[in-house]
Amino acid sequence: MNKYLVWLPALMVLGAVMYKPVKEATESKLVNKNISVEVYKGSSYTSGIYNNTSAQVQIIVEKVNTKGQHTIVWDKTLDSKYVNQYPTAENALKQNITIPGINEKKEYLVVHYTLTYNSKGSELQMQDGTIVKDNSSGKVDISIRLKDKLAQKEVGKNHFRYMLSFSIHTNIAALQRF
Repeated sequence: MNKYLVWLPALMVLGAVMYKPVKEATESKLVNKNISVEVYKGSSYTSGIYNNTSAQVQIIVEKVNTKGQHTIVWDKTLDSKYVNQYPTAENALKQNITIPGINEKKEYLVVHYTLTYNSKGSELQMQDGTIVKDNSSGKVDISIRLKDKLAQKEVGKNHFRYMLSFSIHTNIAALQRF
């Protein structure tokens, strides 16, 4: 019996030494996530057919936990502008967003955006999104693009059947296509 009691202090010391690293490894750290959003036009839109076509952008950032619960943590709608009034990529509208208190092990962010195009009262909404994981910052570019030839053909017929192409460019490997 005394033989086993000799090992008890050694086991207690070993347990105390192992406790702190194990506790730190399993604890969740709260961090701030930084997201940079840029909105710009993908073409010059100088043709007269675009004079009556506007676009509005709504950006929503949601926090998603491991249970799949979504919580909106940031929401902004940019004023509607004619597509030819949006700046080029070099002069993009920029919005830096900081979301505090994200639990890296149990939560991640999803950036959704909705582009609403309006041409003479006819509206078309397009939605897209990006998941932000693993890094403390990310960049989302929103490019407003209308395919010129199809737009000319359809606007001439007074229809709003634009074939739209949107692109989200990510410059951080941690951003994944949603």
